[in-house]
Amino acid sequence: MAYRSSKLQNRRTTIITLIGVCLFLTFYFFSYSGSTKKAHNRPPPAAGGSKSIIRHQMNSLQSTWRSFENQERVLILTPIARFYEDYWNNLIGLNYPHELIELGFILPRGREANSALLRLEEAVKVLQTGPKKNRFSKVTILRQDFESPFSQSEKDRHALSGQKERRAAMARARNSLFTTTINAEISWVLWLDADIVESPQTLIQDLAAHNKPVIVANCYQRYVDHGENKIRAYDFNSWQDSDTAVQMAKAMPDDDVIFEGYSEMATYRTLMSYQYVAGNDAHEEMPLDGVGATALLVKADVHRDGAMFPSFPFYHLLESEGFAKMAKRLGYQAYGLPNYLVYHYNE
Repeated sequence: MAYRSSKLQNRRTTIITLIGVCLFLTFYFFSYSGSTKKAHNRPPPAAGGSKSIIRHQMNSLQSTWRSFENQERVLILTPIARFYEDYWNNLIGLNYPHELIELGFILPRGREANSALLRLEEAVKVLQTGPKKNRFSKVTILRQDFESPFSQSEKDRHALSGQKERRAAMARARNSLFTTTINAEISWVLWLDADIVESPQTLIQDLAAHNKPVIVANCYQRYVDHGENKIRAYDFNSWQDSDTAVQMAKAMPDDDVIFEGYSEMATYRTLMSYQYVAGNDAHEEMPLDGVGATALLVKADVHRDGAMFPSFPFYHLLESEGFAKMAKRLGYQAYGLPNYLVYHYNE
């Protein structure tokens, strides 16, 4: 009898245990299903996540001779210390579609640059709030954290004694400008100096039509002599090297720099400025070893591959001439158009 009672008690215990396990499993599955449903209904993250990832197909970005037809985007960059109305009017008169053009400016510290900044900002405001067809896609204005180390008068800017410091400062400004403003949509970079007051309206597409990685126009200056209108060569930084200059460089200390256009440094290089022949083909090309940056068109990939404006002696060259050397070391040959003229402001 005792045996039967123990057996019955064990059976009851087993039944109670099984009922408890069933209840637990039922509760667990219903709870999991509800929590899963809630997880699916959660809102997407407010910031970050896959929506913040931007993908650029750089392989499809082109810099071609058909820049206008292919709607290739252009970045026009200008270091500026003085604001010239004629420069601005020439810039906005370029007939490349303005919606495909971005502008970038950089100004030094200093009183004169402050005045230039006010005039530039006012000109930009008027343009960018005017008719939509005249507006540029984007305008960026930068200030350097140092003052210009040289006077802006033409005489002081071209004195040989100040060239190393002046050109090094200009190189720093140019590098800051393009590294800050270039983006993944830009096909071409046009360096246009702030004192270029006259150029063909088709400047961009004319230079791009040559499909060269680096190409520069010939910079001249208009002046009046005894009541007669004349022109003269201005920029001597576009040249083909000479044996004399090569030997001169070999004999120099590493930190010395050759500057073109000075009798104290007779290099006997072939200067593009003196190759101009009135009436000859404006699209005649010549390969160059040094370039000026008064009106210099560069395929954006040249900059992206690392070509910069050295602010230090680079093969005894600085700034734009050093840029041509660096581009060549990267496999990009520079060219110039001796009969294609742009004009510099005449003080």
